[in-house]
Amino acid sequence: MLIKVDDLQDQGIMRLLEEHRREMFQYSPPESIHALDVAELKHPSLTFWSAWQGDQIAGCGALKELSETHAEVKSMRTAKVFLRRGVSSRLLEVMLSEAKSRGYRRLSLETGTHKAFEPAIALYRKFGFMETAPFGEYSEDPHSLFMTKFI
Repeated sequence: MLIKVDDLQDQGIMRLLEEHRREMFQYSPPESIHALDVAELKHPSLTFWSAWQGDQIAGCGALKELSETHAEVKSMRTAKVFLRRGVSSRLLEVMLSEAKSRGYRRLSLETGTHKAFEPAIALYRKFGFMETAPFGEYSEDPHSLFMTKFI
């Protein structure tokens, strides 16, 4: 599997991101959806990675810098044909390594509370993320679960 910093130009990654945003609307009300669109993912405060198996997009994820010591995991997604094959684990390993190299001391994330998000929550717990209060510009929301990891 090849994991690389992505420029968000490939149509495969665009389709995966569109699927990601569409699916969020199945499980959460619009005001509780914090998935970024492509323009937001191109912001200089974000680094976006894509995972590839040959010429097939396998997944993606991003780091958004919140401060010199704190970053947020964004847009974690595995393509359906690659589910349960370690794609998100590999992406998260890459992002954790990059976060450490940048000197971040805390990595946080927001995910949904619907049962569809249980595999993602289990993955984050496996990597040492723990539930926390809202951070950054987030506020309490019954449809959001906030997690953080000190690194």
